[in-house]
Amino acid sequence: MKVGVLALQGAFREHKQMLERLGAEVVEVRKPEHLEGLQGLVVPGGESTTIGKLAREYGIDEAVRRRVGEGSLAVWGTCAGAIWLAKEIPRYPEQPRLGLMDISVERNAFGRQVDSFEEELQVKGLDRPFHAVFIRAPAIVRVGPDVEVLARHGEAIVLVRQGKLLASSFHPELTGDSRLHGLFLDMASNPVAT
Repeated sequence: MKVGVLALQGAFREHKQMLERLGAEVVEVRKPEHLEGLQGLVVPGGESTTIGKLAREYGIDEAVRRRVGEGSLAVWGTCAGAIWLAKEIPRYPEQPRLGLMDISVERNAFGRQVDSFEEELQVKGLDRPFHAVFIRAPAIVRVGPDVEVLARHGEAIVLVRQGKLLASSFHPELTGDSRLHGLFLDMASNPVAT
């Protein structure tokens, strides 16, 4: 299994380490050609506007859109990465984004950095709660008909899946729990979106 972690900005090293612990070969993606041969791409948390601008400037966004359209690349966006995947960011309509996932997100929905928190989440398909770390986290405020809600924090949607796309509001790479990374590797290894 060969996957990439978008390494333009943000917490990409922790994702890389988690995926390597699960046996994946991991490439740090900084240019479109780094996507060659990858089955999946993780987009880390960080600053969503910066990630979007850099990805556009380097041509990574178009390369990712093409690969996802062909069905040959799974993508998981965590925190800022979830914002980058979203079709809609209502309060920031000009923000650069992929627009691939039929979701609408609200940036910093749970407050500022000082409002960061941790929570045990019930995640669909997992046998026990997942310890989630929320840092300036977005909330998913609308999902399309093909989007499956996998977890909520109260009323807020915080984990969703649409075919080979996964988006989480929180930072699973900051815990010792690799179950969501394992789920993503399973998605990436499946040749057909489920």
